[in-house]
Amino acid sequence: MTTVRPVVATRLSVSSPARRASRLWASVALSLVAVTFVVPLAWIVLAAFDATATYETRLPDTWTIDNFRAVLTPQTTFIPIMNSVGLASLTASLTVLASLLAAYPLSRYRSRFHKGFMYGVLFGTCLPITAIMVPVYSVFVFLGLLDSFFGTVLFLTASSLPMAIFMTKNFMDAVPVALEEAAWIDGASAMKALGTVVVPLMRPGIAVVFVFVFLQAWGNFFVPFVLLFSPEKQPAATSIYTFFGQFGSIAYGQLAAFSMLYSLPVIVLYVLASRLIGGSFALAGSVKG
Repeated sequence: MTTVRPVVATRLSVSSPARRASRLWASVALSLVAVTFVVPLAWIVLAAFDATATYETRLPDTWTIDNFRAVLTPQTTFIPIMNSVGLASLTASLTVLASLLAAYPLSRYRSRFHKGFMYGVLFGTCLPITAIMVPVYSVFVFLGLLDSFFGTVLFLTASSLPMAIFMTKNFMDAVPVALEEAAWIDGASAMKALGTVVVPLMRPGIAVVFVFVFLQAWGNFFVPFVLLFSPEKQPAATSIYTFFGQFGSIAYGQLAAFSMLYSLPVIVLYVLASRLIGGSFALAGSVKG
């Protein structure tokens, strides 16, 4: 008669060879990923202080700030960056406002068109913007909105709405409906409950959507390049093209210096929004059982 022995699962200790090997491979993979990010950033920093910078990553022979002096002019840096700040801020603000109003009924009410509308939103997130620029350009010509800063903001807002609505709805689903019901009992309308109950509780989600849309509009080159003609209206994403001269000549040092200045507003935005993005929804204890 054979006896069946129970199989006892053995756990790998922290110092086991298998665990050490897996940690070694994970460290190697993370190091390779880090190198792919560090090398371009190192080129930008080093080339910005190199008077004879090239496309190669190298230490400058002589450290200088002449590249920053060359690009720190109103026409080259200040006006384009201010245009980018205005373009991205207005686009993100309008998108967040519109996505809140669109996501609220999608999150709180159900209708026969609910799934169809959500599928349409998902389709809109997958639609490449280059595929619709020809009809959009024709519409802008018909409406007289070419070279219009606000018209460009409206189009960037419309193109950002599908993903923003999808993200905002998911954040809004995490807010309990019971909180709104309590506000309704006290006589609040649906819009008042949205503004006083739902929005304060989903501030981290709103911050995420704002930063996401802001970065999309901040780095968008194609739309402003097609719809804006006047140099004084061009954002920094398109004015960076001026550092590429004729016959393949590129001012590498000035391009790197401008890139560092171009990234400063985004870094400031991350610092300001980190408190909201890093936090979680403050729902603990809000509803008593």
